[in-house]
Amino acid sequence: MKQLLTLILLAALPLGMRGEATPKPAEVKAIMKRVADWQIANPAENGKRNELDWTQAALYVGMADWAELAERTDQDDTYYKWLLRIGRRHQWQPGARMYHADDIAVSAVWLDLYRKYGERSMWLPTLARTEFVVSHPSDGTLELNYSRAVTLERWSWCDALFMAPPVYAKMYRLTGDRRFIDFMNEEYRATCDFLYDREEHLFYRDWRYFDQREANGSKVFWGRGNAWVIAGLCEVLQELPSSNRHRAYYEALYLELAKRLAELQSPDGYWHASLLDPASYPSPETSATGFITYALAYGVNQGLLDRDAYLPVVLKGWQALTDAVEPDGKLGYVQPIGADPKKVTRDMTETYGVGAFLLTGCQVYQLLTTQKA
Repeated sequence: MKQLLTLILLAALPLGMRGEATPKPAEVKAIMKRVADWQIANPAENGKRNELDWTQAALYVGMADWAELAERTDQDDTYYKWLLRIGRRHQWQPGARMYHADDIAVSAVWLDLYRKYGERSMWLPTLARTEFVVSHPSDGTLELNYSRAVTLERWSWCDALFMAPPVYAKMYRLTGDRRFIDFMNEEYRATCDFLYDREEHLFYRDWRYFDQREANGSKVFWGRGNAWVIAGLCEVLQELPSSNRHRAYYEALYLELAKRLAELQSPDGYWHASLLDPASYPSPETSATGFITYALAYGVNQGLLDRDAYLPVVLKGWQALTDAVEPDGKLGYVQPIGADPKKVTRDMTETYGVGAFLLTGCQVYQLLTTQKA
């Protein structure tokens, strides 16, 4: 609470006195282009990832937003062409596993491209996959156990709330078929009821962390896991019209999580690997910082969050992200793949960190151009 009050007091100061840099919109676009171009030119930096993998899907989501901005402002369709080549190479298929949230994540971008280009082939595989799952829902447990595949058929880890729900929300928006949104709502609420700590207003990564504690005695809540959740909420809210009966639930959860995460931003502008014990994980972490800053900037742009209170948080987060970009465009300090954090160094990068950076940059650009107007 003290941290949020401080943010509100800071908001009363002119921007130049708050301690965060205020970039020009052109500067935001320039660094986004540098990061996007580096990623496209250096795919091997992230190892040999399956192009339908969740790590790639998060990149594509950010790249799609950047593609729209680049085409709209500069008539540059380079990034759309890059996404189209990938989709066509895989015949617009989702990943191989029928129920696994990670393997449906790429479909969010395939559906967005279908909206833009109207090619039937872009959405039919996703239609087939989601119709089957909705008609034959898994009865697996939410108690995740990697030795039992059935526990990965449900959204049993919090990151899954970014991977799968936006796809079902988009399918509902495209078809008007209530089965998609009702399925999404039922599964989302089950995961939230299971993994959301209503005292701390944060999500456990999965049930195995319920009784674990950090070195300082706090409960264990990972920065990136909660970042995936709030970013996924933004993706869902973009699809749900105000008249939808489920929207109030997701909006309320978003506001609660946004307030809590804003309180937990570190003085350096980052959200670290552990939200309640950042001292144990002092390295900067750009994937959590990217997704959280994206979500807060989205909330300001949509009028869900008070601009004066949250603008300093967003700009501080954006400054932290840009500080992690090398002159050639490589984004560093991205936490490696894993359920829990490992050591993070400046030379570490991953595609999902770049996706988060591009999502954030698009919202910051909108925020700054709206402010200028």
